[in-house]
Amino acid sequence: MSNPFKWISFEFLALALIIMAAFCNVSVFYSFYHYLGTIGVPVAWRGFLVGLEPMAAFILRLFVLPWLHVRNALSVMMASLFLLVAVSCSYMWVATVPGLIVVRIVHGAAFVLLTSGAIALVVNFIPGEKSGQGFSVLSVAMMIPYAVIPPLTEALLPAVRNEADIYAGVSIFAVLAILLLVALRGRISRALQSKDGVLLRRPTLAEIRENLRLRAVGFLLGAGLLIYLAHAALFYFLKDLALQTGGGDVGLFFTLSMVAMIGVRAFGGALFDKLEKLVVLPIGLVLLIPCFIILPHADVRAVFYLLAGAYGLCMGVSLPLLNALLFSASPPLLRGLNTNLSLFTLDMAYFLMPYLGGLLIAFGAGFGLLFYVAAGFVVLSLLFVMTLSHQQKNPANKEGVNV
Repeated sequence: MSNPFKWISFEFLALALIIMAAFCNVSVFYSFYHYLGTIGVPVAWRGFLVGLEPMAAFILRLFVLPWLHVRNALSVMMASLFLLVAVSCSYMWVATVPGLIVVRIVHGAAFVLLTSGAIALVVNFIPGEKSGQGFSVLSVAMMIPYAVIPPLTEALLPAVRNEADIYAGVSIFAVLAILLLVALRGRISRALQSKDGVLLRRPTLAEIRENLRLRAVGFLLGAGLLIYLAHAALFYFLKDLALQTGGGDVGLFFTLSMVAMIGVRAFGGALFDKLEKLVVLPIGLVLLIPCFIILPHADVRAVFYLLAGAYGLCMGVSLPLLNALLFSASPPLLRGLNTNLSLFTLDMAYFLMPYLGGLLIAFGAGFGLLFYVAAGFVVLSLLFVMTLSHQQKNPANKEGVNV
C-alpha cells in the first residue's frame, strides 16, 4: 500500500512548523477582551484593541502582497520573527491604551510579514494533485495552537502574574522558529532553484488584476471571509457566553473542537483530493449552522462539549476544502498570492468581529445574539458556494473550478 504522505518534503514540513509558531503567538489572545477588563481598560476601548492587531495585519497585507515574492520571502520571515519576539515580550509592561495601540499594530505587522512570507514559499512544495491533502496539513499546523495554547494558558494562569506573562512566554515559539529558519535557509534556496523560474518571479499588477476578476476566486474568497467572521465571533466571545450560560469550561471547548478539526484533517486529508469538493463543502457548512444557533442555549456541560466536537468536525472539513478549491482555481504563478489573500480575509474577520461584537454589546445586545449573527454568516457563505457549484455544472460557464 502506497504512502499517501510520500509527497511531503522536509522543506514543506519545516515551513508548516514555522506557520504553527506564528499562530501560537495569536492563539494565546483568545481571552484578550477579558484581560483588558482586568487591567482597567474602559469597555469602549476593549473591542478596538482586540481588533487592532488583525486590523493592522489585514491593512498591511494589502501592501505586502504585490511586493512579496519567493525570492525575498526568507529575509522577510527572519526579520518578522525577531520583531515578533520583541513585541510579545512588550505586553508585560505596556498597560495603557496608547501603549497597547502601538503594541497591537506592531504585533499585526510582524504576524502578517511572517505568515505571508511562509505561505509564498510553502505553496511551491504542494503538488497540484495534492491540494486537498496539502492544505489539510497546513490547516493542522494552524489549528494545533488553538487546541493547545488556550487550555495551557488556563492551566498556567494561577502560577503567573496575569495573562501578559503568558503573552510574553509564547515568544519561545518564535525563537525556535528562528533557529529552524537558520538551519533551513540554504536548503529551501536550493530547492527553489530547481523549480520553474517563471514561478519564482513577482506577479505583475496586470496579472494580479486579471486574477481578481476570476469569478471562482472572488466567490471562494467571499465564502472564506464569511466563515472566518463566524469563527472569530466564537473565538473572541465564547468565554463571556460560557460565563453567562454556565455551559462549561471554554478552554476544554477549544481543546475538543481543535482536536476534532485536527483529527478529521490528519486522518481524512488523503480523502480530500478524492472527494467532489463542491459537494462535500456545502454539507459541512449546513451542519455548521446549528452549532452556532444551539450554543447560546447550551447550559448543560454534555451539550456544550458535544457542540465543541461537532463544530470542530464541520470546520475541519470545510476550511481545507475551501482552500483547496481556491488553490485549484488559481493560476500557478498566483497560488501563493491567492492563499495569502485567504489569510487576508482571516485578518479582516478577526479585525471586524471584535468591533461588530463590541458595538452590539455596547448597545445592550446579549452574547447569544452574536452567535445567531455568526450562523447567518455561515448561511451566506453556503450561498456563495452553492452559486459557484451551480456555475461549475453549467456548460456555458467558462470560469469553473478545476478540481
